[in-house]
Amino acid sequence: MTDQTGALRKSTALIDRLKEWIPARLRRGTAVVPVVRLSGVIGAVTPLRPGMTLTGIARTLERAFGTRNAKAVALVINSPGGSPVQSRQIYLRIRQLAAEKGLPVLVFVEDVAASGGYMIACAGDEIFCDPSSILGSIGVVGGSFGFQELIKKIGVERRLYTAGEHKAMLDPFKPENPDDVARVKALQREIHSIFIALVRKSRGSRLKGGEDVLFTGEYWAGETSVSLGLADAIGDLRSTLRARYGDKVRTPVIAPASGMLSGLLGRRSPGAVGLDALQGIAGLPDELISALETRAIWAKFGF
Repeated sequence: MTDQTGALRKSTALIDRLKEWIPARLRRGTAVVPVVRLSGVIGAVTPLRPGMTLTGIARTLERAFGTRNAKAVALVINSPGGSPVQSRQIYLRIRQLAAEKGLPVLVFVEDVAASGGYMIACAGDEIFCDPSSILGSIGVVGGSFGFQELIKKIGVERRLYTAGEHKAMLDPFKPENPDDVARVKALQREIHSIFIALVRKSRGSRLKGGEDVLFTGEYWAGETSVSLGLADAIGDLRSTLRARYGDKVRTPVIAPASGMLSGLLGRRSPGAVGLDALQGIAGLPDELISALETRAIWAKFGF
């Protein structure tokens, strides 16, 4: 009996030593919360300045929700918004994966989760933010320029040929047409109503303000956002996850593929220059405009 006890102890000690070689995230009993960072302007894609799109982050989300021993998935969001279509598609994919895997989604806002960025944040079962984070901007915006007076001064004649009564709607080289403006505003109201419905469905009874407050396009800092029900609490990722899942919780960051694997998957590595990039040089004026537009979006929130 004594020999058997000794052998059992040696076996147990050997198993314990072997466990030390197993990554912590794969050990039974270790809480794991994979982290995905979602940053940047949404859907602003040009040859040299890719923005956040569902295509670009889908695989990363799938890897995060497929992580072994995961207790939840944490999303770190820092986005001033962008395309309403891409924002909603990303939102829907997150909710689909959460339902398929039965995992809660915890969102942590860094500097900004505004407009489309806030739409994505609504995919979280809970939203946490810093006191200085900016949230909201639940609205729709669009803009253009009017150059009709400029081309007159420099002697340029505008020649435009269309098939379709409204095909040249809001042409920047023609005087503004009130009917065109009315059509655009109607379109914006329709998209705005979709945004509002998504926020109401996601936040439900946690929303504390009326439509004349929440859905005007205004945005707020963290404490006010919590009081309005746009966020659930002030909190950072590390402290919140440790309080909920214990000090030994593992938080692996799930990043997009890079390097050789990136090439095999059809992704571009930072700094890589290929034929597409060289062809993109011809579109540098568009790139400059895109950069200015991106900067203007961030600048709206003081960044």
